[in-house]
Amino acid sequence: MAVDRDTVRRIAALARIRVPEADLDKLAGELGNIIGWVEQLAAVNTENIAPMASVAHMTLRQRADRVTDGGIRDKILANAPEAEDGFFTVPKVVE
Repeated sequence: MAVDRDTVRRIAALARIRVPEADLDKLAGELGNIIGWVEQLAAVNTENIAPMASVAHMTLRQRADRVTDGGIRDKILANAPEAEDGFFTVPKVVE
């Protein structure tokens, strides 16, 4: 796909990027090359290829999914301006 100066000017306006007139031809060529690469990628047959996030086969270490309070409630509440019955105390907000 050929990209002309007007297309580059329109893309720059949409992206809110100031592009000097002298650079429009150079950017048109670069954008044309990028679109050419994308068209080549679109032509590749990927019908029997499973989607993947990485080319390296790896699995992440997983921790046990347990709900805990961290065991340090008293230390955390010691930082609170006010606490009552093991909970933070906050001002009442009524509008």
